[in-house]
Amino acid sequence: MQKYIIVNQPEKWTVAIDHISVISSQDYLTNPKFSKLKKARIFNLCKDYSYQSKGYYVSLLAEARGHLAIPTVKNIVDLKTLKLVRIVSDEFDDVIQHHLKNIKSQEFTLSIYFGQNVAQKYKELSALFYRHFQMPFLRVKFNHTTKWNIQSIRAISENEIPDEHKESVRLFANQYFSKKRYDTPKLIKSDFDLAILVNPKDPAPPSNPKALKKFTELAEKMNIYVEIIEPKDLSRLSSFDALFIRQSTEVNNEAYAFARKAQKEGLAIIDYPDAILKCCNKVYMAEALQNANIDTPKTCIVHKENRDSILDITGLPCVLKAPDSTFSFGVKKAKTRAEYDALVTDMLKESDLIIAQEFCPSDYDWRIGILDDKPFYACKYYMAKGHWQIYNWKAKNKNEQDGDADCVPIENVPKKVLNMAIKSAKLMGKGLYGIDIKVVNNKPMVIEINDNPNIDFGVEDAYYGDAVYTDILSALKQRLES
Repeated sequence: MQKYIIVNQPEKWTVAIDHISVISSQDYLTNPKFSKLKKARIFNLCKDYSYQSKGYYVSLLAEARGHLAIPTVKNIVDLKTLKLVRIVSDEFDDVIQHHLKNIKSQEFTLSIYFGQNVAQKYKELSALFYRHFQMPFLRVKFNHTTKWNIQSIRAISENEIPDEHKESVRLFANQYFSKKRYDTPKLIKSDFDLAILVNPKDPAPPSNPKALKKFTELAEKMNIYVEIIEPKDLSRLSSFDALFIRQSTEVNNEAYAFARKAQKEGLAIIDYPDAILKCCNKVYMAEALQNANIDTPKTCIVHKENRDSILDITGLPCVLKAPDSTFSFGVKKAKTRAEYDALVTDMLKESDLIIAQEFCPSDYDWRIGILDDKPFYACKYYMAKGHWQIYNWKAKNKNEQDGDADCVPIENVPKKVLNMAIKSAKLMGKGLYGIDIKVVNNKPMVIEINDNPNIDFGVEDAYYGDAVYTDILSALKQRLES
């Protein structure tokens, strides 16, 4: 990917950066050569980002051309939004009060150059503002009443930088542009930059904290830079090379938005938006498995017209599933006709189609982890104590909300189960999947194909250890190389 620094007057730009060309805003906006570029990263350092200025148009046309711009138009607009500035003031309040507590005057100005300040003690505060607004040169003014408040936040131009700061700015610029996420000289340390998406409020996160720590530690050993990001970091996604989603996935939550943006911007991804779309809809899954002649419990798509005849096929008890149910949320069991009628009535209010499935009790479900068509771990998930599912979210004791698990070598998995898992995963395309299979009367049946399956420290890695993590990191690397 070609990189360009865009300034108003290149002849006045004083910071020489290896591997990056410096061109004028006029040239970028008007020269057909740049409109035809297929891949480029644009660092917009124009002196003015106001609406319809050259600085504004550089970021706007960069996005229209499919180039990756820093700052984006969204970053520029965010900076002008007083409401957002007030929200940021509230969000950062603890950090602001902590870092400015020893200042004796009633006013303070923080100048941020490529995410840094000339004073080391304001490093964390500067990085916080840069990560949020993504402006190369930023100036934040604070005043003190009963506490420190943000008075204004604005982008500044190079000619507003005091002479005594310019040597530091040259150093910061070279550090900034030498990061792998912004440049690719071979002397740079990491092979690629990986964002791992985590939602701190996730009720059932697919990886526990120790697993996330493992991913980070092993990535560093593999020369991969890792940063844990959250749903609020969508605007920063384009600064990474790869995205690994470790929050619960739904079509209407942030995970899908991240996957779509990552795919659009050419990042390596686990998992793809198509996988989320397909696996998060039980109606699609039921149809796909049936068309592929893969055995499942007796399954019906339920709607208002056929609801009265479903139990003739599934019998009682009957399992009812909302199309987008995950981690046993939205999965109900009807023991009687009356329970069935009541549950179906409620569920059809939320979706025109739901799933009804024959109840097939078993002591455990197989979970086969499939990565790009190959099995890489195998577990037996046992039912939660006194419950018919692996998860029992109503259990008062948190330790009884899920059942035990045994991780076993892949060669110990029955051949029928393994082959069925591989075949099922191929219906969804390349990616990371967890295939849930019950064996009843020696007959394996697919219960679920999960995108974004659990990788928890002490569970899915219990047999193969670090290999489970390195396999996933290697798959992301292969996506980038191909």
